Amino acid sequence: MIRGFDVAIVGGGIVGCYAALHLAKAGHKVGLFEKGRIAGEQSSRNWGFVRMQGRDPAEIPLMIESKQMWRGLEAEIGEKVDWRQGGNLVLANSKERLAQFENWLAIAKTFQVDSCMVTPAEAAKVVPGLQTGAVVGGLHTPSDGQAEPEKATPAIAEAARRAGAHIETGCAVDRIEVSNGKVTGLLTESGSVRASAVILCAGAWTKHMLRGVGARMPQLWMRGTVARTSPSSRDGMATGVWAGVAFRQRIDGSFNIAGGTQADHDIMADTLLDGLGFLPLLRMHNRALKLHLGTPFFDFLGVRLSQAALGKALRRHRALDPKPNPKSVAGSFQKLRDSIADLGDVHIAKTWAGYIDFTPDFIPVIDRLDSPAGLVIAAGLSGHGFGMGPITGRLAAELATDGKPSLDISAFRLSRFSDGTKILARNVI
Repeated sequence: MIRGFDVAIVGGGIVGCYAALHLAKAGHKVGLFEKGRIAGEQSSRNWGFVRMQGRDPAEIPLMIESKQMWRGLEAEIGEKVDWRQGGNLVLANSKERLAQFENWLAIAKTFQVDSCMVTPAEAAKVVPGLQTGAVVGGLHTPSDGQAEPEKATPAIAEAARRAGAHIETGCAVDRIEVSNGKVTGLLTESGSVRASAVILCAGAWTKHMLRGVGARMPQLWMRGTVARTSPSSRDGMATGVWAGVAFRQRIDGSFNIAGGTQADHDIMADTLLDGLGFLPLLRMHNRALKLHLGTPFFDFLGVRLSQAALGKALRRHRALDPKPNPKSVAGSFQKLRDSIADLGDVHIAKTWAGYIDFTPDFIPVIDRLDSPAGLVIAAGLSGHGFGMGPITGRLAAELATDGKPSLDISAFRLSRFSDGTKILARNVI
């Protein structure tokens, strides 16, 4: 039996789940299809920051709206996601880095944000016990917040189900069906689905699925390593901090920590074939990005070559689960100890990694395509997907229905990579 929906969604991360919630609440018949479990990849593996601070200026209006949505999310879905609005603080150890913050702030102030520059002494007041020996200053945004990734997206998915959305897990999407230049639905692991609009928010898999409909999106995978400590005896800290290491204290007292200035890239076929467009980004972050050639190159080689190989890979990797970098964990843990004086007797309790999908300018694609008509893309969040998840999902839902987004998203069009637009990464964090 062929099932029919107004909108079909590919991907059960935070963007897809919030899009499903928004559509179901508006009375649309919506089906969401996820190859593994809800939030099996980056939506549960990220750091948990909900920040506007340091983002590309084009993202600031979206984050202003998204933070407002996060404030009301627990009331909207009827479940706790450990939302706290304790601010975000990023520190600079050089005048050059501090100048980057000041330049960003000058632009951000045009959006009436509450960010401000702070001295080392002021930073120590924001986070008592913070060590600022080599710090020359920082940037503080009091309205930024945090939530628990492992709780948020599953809770949104359950709210979407209660609102009437059909959510199917363990169901890979083999291809997006197209006829006469328009999407007609999906071919899934459990059969065909008919829909007049499709939202593709498959994270790191998006570009590979787009090739099946003749569309191209520049997108590479970056491996991020995260660790969690045992609970600390220090008083609860609600401010997220970036000080060579990115860290936030969870409600149970433990810390999530990550290399705030480094990441790993596993070289794959896409690196070699599409990497030219990412060279400016690589030059900008050449000290932070470490390249590795190993088993992922061969494991995902076929994905580039055929759609049949993509289907097999989707089933083989129900959740992308790359290995964490032990050197990154050790370095991050030492930096955490150096940053907080009263951390107490803690140890590393858990480590994990995930593949972040990123674009050459470090901002997402949020767009409804003309060809094939009816296809909406919401991907390439470049490490910002958790915080921007609710607004990105809502915008995708708006594009899939009346095609009229509630915010200006022209900066996120897919065609920017082919229409002569100068591609620059303007984020400073």
